[in-house]
Amino acid sequence: MILKVKNVSKIQGKVKAPSSKSYSHRAVILASLAKGESNLYNVLLSEDVKSTLSACESLGAKIINKKDHLQVIGVNGKLHNTSKDFIDLGNSGTSLRLLTSIAGLSDNTVQFSGDDSLLTRPMNPLLNALKDLGVKTESLNGKAPIKVYPGYVGGKISIPGNISSQFISSILISAPLSKDGVCLSVLPEFVSKPYVNMTIDIMEKFGVKIEEFEINKHEDCNKTIKSCSIDQFQIPSAIYQGINYQVEGDYSSASYLLAACAICGGEITVSNLFKDSKQGDKYILNILAKMGCEIESGEDFVKIQSNGKLKGVEVNLSNAPDLILTVAALGCLASGDTLITGVKHGRLKETDRIATSCMELKKLGVDLVEFEDGMLIHGGVNDGIVKSHRDHRLAMAFTLIGLKHNITIKDGEVFNVSYPNFLTSMGEIGVELELK
Repeated sequence: MILKVKNVSKIQGKVKAPSSKSYSHRAVILASLAKGESNLYNVLLSEDVKSTLSACESLGAKIINKKDHLQVIGVNGKLHNTSKDFIDLGNSGTSLRLLTSIAGLSDNTVQFSGDDSLLTRPMNPLLNALKDLGVKTESLNGKAPIKVYPGYVGGKISIPGNISSQFISSILISAPLSKDGVCLSVLPEFVSKPYVNMTIDIMEKFGVKIEEFEINKHEDCNKTIKSCSIDQFQIPSAIYQGINYQVEGDYSSASYLLAACAICGGEITVSNLFKDSKQGDKYILNILAKMGCEIESGEDFVKIQSNGKLKGVEVNLSNAPDLILTVAALGCLASGDTLITGVKHGRLKETDRIATSCMELKKLGVDLVEFEDGMLIHGGVNDGIVKSHRDHRLAMAFTLIGLKHNITIKDGEVFNVSYPNFLTSMGEIGVELELK
């Protein structure tokens, strides 16, 4: 389907940020593993999260969609796969990575598969770590489809931190239910650490505490050098406890609302965004302020004011890789240059987000330079036709350019993966989008 900006009126108003996709995945998984009943409020029912919900039901959890929340009856750490075939995770890399470790806790084999994009995601670092923890797996070239056998013993392992924080979160979430517990060392460089902090945060809310240490690689290591620091996590055996839990708003998805106001000028308030959030994508507030916007961050809201005149910035997004495309779109519409660095791991998302965004932006006449870990964008962009590559964030980011230019986005409906109410939310602040 084709996605276009149909009309832009005055950008103003109040809008609620959608629930965090990352926290929604984690809440559903932990509630499914827990002892007793959990009531989960404000869960994002996107396509990705629905994949996690379905998989958790296949692994034994009972999930009931109530009028205003999800009721989850957990398995008390005792998983049993009821699916006789592959569990289809669609396009959800988060589901695949978080659930692969969980599958090792089942008393029978579990098989995961998904769409063509999911089958390209690298999984070897996680599969190798699980082998050292006693979990046998089978895969095709270290990618899905994946077969996971029972036998999660635990032990002491290390894993590279420069590929995907989801590998680390996967082990952290599953480790308390292993036989012996886990001591996990994350080898430098540790990227996207805020996502791991989110995992630890929600694990503690479900009753499991993790000890975290920072150690030096060498005795004579200078602590100011990031590459010398190793993060180590000690996770003892424990059982998650069912709780009542409310999912907070998502800064990644809200970045499109905030950026729309920044580009067009105006004033909006986005609720359900918490000041003390551990989400790395909260960094969008700093970026927009550097580009010339006025930002007010309240306890549970963000207000942005803009005159529509943006200036280029230099940003390292190693801890907020999901902002690559939002910032790239902003850079195209800003004066001067925008330099994005630190996101080599952005090449391992739904698409190679550096390559695909650069490819499509060049179709719009954008003068840019692509690097291994980012891009340099010289402000300026033209009308044109682009493809989303079936990547939800590409589709939403290109609508931002469509606020000022005639942009047609092919396969634009994929925003449903993470933001089902995207069209409605944009409409609430004055942007009418057309999908046909």
